[in-house]
Amino acid sequence: MFDMVDRARAAVADRAELPGMSLLEHLEELRSRLIRSAISLVVGFFVAYAFHVRIFNLMQAPIVQALKAHHLDPQLVIHNPIDGFNMYLKISFMVGCILASPYILYQVWLFISPGLYAHEKRYVTPFMTATVGLFLAGAYFGYRWVFPGSLGFLIDFSKQFKPLIEVNEYTDLFNTVILGLGITFELPILIMFLSLFGIVSPRFLWKNVRYAILIIFIIAAIITPTPDVLTMCVFASPMLVLYLISIGVSFLVHPARRRARAAAAAKS
Repeated sequence: MFDMVDRARAAVADRAELPGMSLLEHLEELRSRLIRSAISLVVGFFVAYAFHVRIFNLMQAPIVQALKAHHLDPQLVIHNPIDGFNMYLKISFMVGCILASPYILYQVWLFISPGLYAHEKRYVTPFMTATVGLFLAGAYFGYRWVFPGSLGFLIDFSKQFKPLIEVNEYTDLFNTVILGLGITFELPILIMFLSLFGIVSPRFLWKNVRYAILIIFIIAAIITPTPDVLTMCVFASPMLVLYLISIGVSFLVHPARRRARAAAAAKS
């Protein structure tokens, strides 16, 4: 752990020597990127709100199918007249964030790019593509398999009760599972940046794989909506695969590996 902290400090100190902007220029650049990102969020929100009914129908499809499969009333309920309006705002904001995320990520890249070496800036296209693609893959994995399976288990487990599922509580559960899986699928991106700056190495990741497995199962236990071990393993399995993929990504982008490739190219 202390070794990783020292590497982080060394990486920051190394990039502090790169020619760049003054502190005030950095703050002005940050302000500009934040304003543009905020505008993109507002635009994404209004675009999503224009389709809020369709989005809600898509969101409630798993619970409707699960209730119908158990011959139960699929109608969701509200406790307050304003609950429906709040729910539409909530899902519009969530989808708006997803719509705006590619532009926001691009703003993030533009902000940090002055602190990168020229050969590191070529990773912008893989970064953008992989970040959006992995998030969508995680969200689809949750929506298509994990969430419907969890709902079926929970409804069957509570079949002696009459379900009155409140729309905002269902929305919160949906967001927790779908967004949770989407974010956890970003693990290779996080490892790529840490490796790119030399903070972690493939050897470090492999050496500490047992601790990574423990952390992954803890995260899976937190975001899993059901208490059974099988569902937790379903959540953890793709994260374990992504961690192994991250080791390969770290091997490709780590500074030591890049220097070795450059030396081999110079000899040939």
